[in-house]
Amino acid sequence: MTIRKIIGLIAALTCSVTAVAKDIVHDAEFYISKAQNAERWAEEDKALQQKIDALRKKFGQPPNLIHVMWDDTAYGDVGIPAIQRVRGLDTPTLNQMAAEGMLFTRMYTEVGCTPSRAASLTGRLAVRSGMYNIGMLRESHGIRAGEVTMAEVLSKAGYATAFHGKWHLGDIEESYPHKQGFDEAFFTGYNQILSINNAMAEQANGSIGLMEEILPEDPYKMDDTFITKGWVQIAEGTKGGETFQWGDNTHDTYTKIDPEAQNRTIEFIERQAKAGKPFYVAHYPNLTSFIPVQKKCARARSLLQDGLQCNVDPFMKRLNDKLKELGIAENTLIIAMADNGPMAHNPPPGLGMAETIFRGGKGDFLEGGVRVVAQAYWPGMIEPGQVPGDIIHETDIFTTFARLAGATRHIPTDRVIDGIDQTALLLNGDTHGRRDHVFIYAGPNLGAMVKGDYKRHVISPDPVGEASGIGAAFYFLPADPREKSPMLVNMIHLKSPFNRMRLRHDIWIKKYPNSAEKTDVPWRGISNATPEVEALANPPFGRKDLPFDPLEYIENLDELPFDPDADPSLGQ
Repeated sequence: MTIRKIIGLIAALTCSVTAVAKDIVHDAEFYISKAQNAERWAEEDKALQQKIDALRKKFGQPPNLIHVMWDDTAYGDVGIPAIQRVRGLDTPTLNQMAAEGMLFTRMYTEVGCTPSRAASLTGRLAVRSGMYNIGMLRESHGIRAGEVTMAEVLSKAGYATAFHGKWHLGDIEESYPHKQGFDEAFFTGYNQILSINNAMAEQANGSIGLMEEILPEDPYKMDDTFITKGWVQIAEGTKGGETFQWGDNTHDTYTKIDPEAQNRTIEFIERQAKAGKPFYVAHYPNLTSFIPVQKKCARARSLLQDGLQCNVDPFMKRLNDKLKELGIAENTLIIAMADNGPMAHNPPPGLGMAETIFRGGKGDFLEGGVRVVAQAYWPGMIEPGQVPGDIIHETDIFTTFARLAGATRHIPTDRVIDGIDQTALLLNGDTHGRRDHVFIYAGPNLGAMVKGDYKRHVISPDPVGEASGIGAAFYFLPADPREKSPMLVNMIHLKSPFNRMRLRHDIWIKKYPNSAEKTDVPWRGISNATPEVEALANPPFGRKDLPFDPLEYIENLDELPFDPDADPSLGQ
């Protein structure tokens, strides 16, 4: 296809939304690749569909789909034994799955826990759904009801769906996973900081000032509403049913969350296998506690390594053993991965998270923040020993799972779906990926763009470069994986191509606007709510005491600013 034809196609897409109204709407950049590869992809798809149909005929149903995602792990900390030897841990099951399946070298995620989970479950960059804020205690926001999750798409195709573990997609009622399409859910609204939101941590100064009831009375205290008193550590519910708090907010309960989530996942799989129903499970472990109470098992003596070696890896063995026992291993695809890079900035003591090959970590749009440990395992379908160099993004899991499940028709077509179907990459291997680009956001602001081997930082501290319009922050990733040597003269020819890429992206946002954050009073609808949780919606004073509504601030939480000049070089 000629360049003129490609330009004409893009112009048509830009000017006419109705041209793709009945199809999945991808970001504009995808259509550039599609216009040049459509015929080859169409031929590939015919053969791929034959493989999928043959598998369905063999098992009498579409494949089971499992997504396991844990926290903050640098590239190579799982799946590459040589790096593990240096880092002081061993994950034999995950390493074996990587060796017998597909070990991704360019899996990209969002920069943090909440946006990463939102992207994986909706197939959309988190900025599109307003889920770019990292949820903390009493966050009062969450994923809105209007987003369409993987669980909703697969449910319409006849799948049983379950979520177990760290949800971290909000503490408002409409964001609960069983309100977002999952048949059953056992979930935390926040992250591992819950492990120090208790009296044990307060006594050790792991938490400062949260548990006021165990502290000496402050004679200067005037405001008894400033410190949060009520929250739900872990909840459970079923689609259409009630929501209950599970256990309490103690550290003892926290240590029971992952074992309970693991048991529920295994039990759910057994139940669906016996019923002959295809299933989708999102199992997101909490991984570790910030209060180190368990026996040390990794040579590194750290929380991350102990969590991977003693918690996640044994569960993966248990999971694989169960799939083999049930005779469904060959009809089950497992994607196992980290949600973002290591917490290299301001980590708690003894966490053990650190940069490896790439610079930066959680919160950075540097490669170290968003290029993660990831692997796919599907005996009989994925050829062993695959190490593709293709780019893949976590949003692609959404679209790929839908394709494999025969559920693509249930993906909404009124919004941008960033996820690209990567079935060809999984089943055909290296060079068969269908993505050559990534947009990386820092909060609601575009931080960087990747196109093939090239990367451009959009947010840059260089006063003579980006700020002047010259454009200095260009990187050639194979030669500079740590993004330490930006090149101007050598790569200035990329200024206009990256500008065009960004403008197409921005034009598409105008046609399909991003959603604002959804805010509300936290932890509504808990059937066994404590008085402290119920008080979140009922402040002890009202307009008779104050010249404003004490809950009015919730409606304005999305107005809190992000720093557009943030320095991305924290990881150096």
